[in-house]
Amino acid sequence: MRKAWVMSAVVLLAACQGGEENDVTINDDTEIENENGDAAENTEPENSEIENDENNENEANEDNEADEEAETAGDGADQISLLGTGTEDWGVEIVADNLDSPWSIAVYDEENFMLTSREGTLLDISDGSVTEVELDTSDAIVQEGEGGLLGFVPSESDDDSAFIYYTYESGGELLNKIAQIERTGDNWEETEVLLDEIEGARTHNGGRLAIGPDDMLYATTGDAEVTEWSQDPDVLAGSILRMTLEGEVPEDNPMDDSYVYSYGHRNPQGLAWAADDTMYSSEHGAQALDEINIIEAGNNYGWPVIEGDETEEGMEEPLLHSGDDTWAPSGTAMWQEEELVMTGLRGQSLYVLNEESEEVEVVFDGEGRLRDVLYHDGALYVLTNNTDGRGDPAEDDDRLLRLTPGQ
Repeated sequence: MRKAWVMSAVVLLAACQGGEENDVTINDDTEIENENGDAAENTEPENSEIENDENNENEANEDNEADEEAETAGDGADQISLLGTGTEDWGVEIVADNLDSPWSIAVYDEENFMLTSREGTLLDISDGSVTEVELDTSDAIVQEGEGGLLGFVPSESDDDSAFIYYTYESGGELLNKIAQIERTGDNWEETEVLLDEIEGARTHNGGRLAIGPDDMLYATTGDAEVTEWSQDPDVLAGSILRMTLEGEVPEDNPMDDSYVYSYGHRNPQGLAWAADDTMYSSEHGAQALDEINIIEAGNNYGWPVIEGDETEEGMEEPLLHSGDDTWAPSGTAMWQEEELVMTGLRGQSLYVLNEESEEVEVVFDGEGRLRDVLYHDGALYVLTNNTDGRGDPAEDDDRLLRLTPGQ
């Protein structure tokens, strides 16, 4: 049976005022809503030498084995599970603050960060300072509702090249585009359109970009407020797309001449891969019933035909859903390639997936809405999202936080 979610008058009022995260009919935030030989002559001396050599060799081997075991033990000791972790267990450092409507985090040059601002600029965080970087695109970036400059992922072969996902307007319609950009002096400019005319709307634009372990570029798209599009694999909306880094359809995609890798999605905003290449995605439900899915090529994930525990032949049930609660999930990451972590907008928490108990646990909260998370160099970098009109911003919001465990 489909589970109902009853909103309080306060939430209804917030939805009416704020928009994207809780439009009662949407669940995004949902966003708007809910948002791995000569021995006989020299027997004694030679045998003594042989024994000594053998003993030395054995000792060396034993030392090497001991070192390997110690190294292995050290590796094991470095593996920290986040299950059972609470907010008080983290060391928290503010990497950057006073950020306007940030949406995604990426690391480049090993130690610097690039963020997107929905307004259409890039935020370069280097040596502790934030620089707003202009971005020249073929169409003007439109920040409307959940739209704007969304996904960003650097090229793995060139620090001066990256891919972006953004909203634009054409013929009076909101659409989304995936493009390649390059650094030109102090700024960045669009150099190639990989895919455009992706259906868009004020809400449900998806927008997450990621390069998978197969060196393919993946993108999430929302249903653009037209639910039936999610069940039409000939439409790009309501899907997870897969393409080469040159924007071509891979030969091994599940559908001929199609970018669609999976479909039946409502508004997925998170992508992450475990060490064994299992692919996870987070997705906004309509009225609560937010989802974590394991994505497999060609599968139909059911929206809008099924939600929660509902089943239908040929459609996939989620690995986990939020039931009557609301996470409004956005960015995801893998902690040490083993545990999925996920940000919550309406849930205002960082969650870790406990697959054994089939639930998520809150591991960090108290910073308002959380938009994206990145694992890097033994820490989690978490992006707050309180300045887009739906949160309650503090004086220094929004912020990029560095969380280190065991502090």
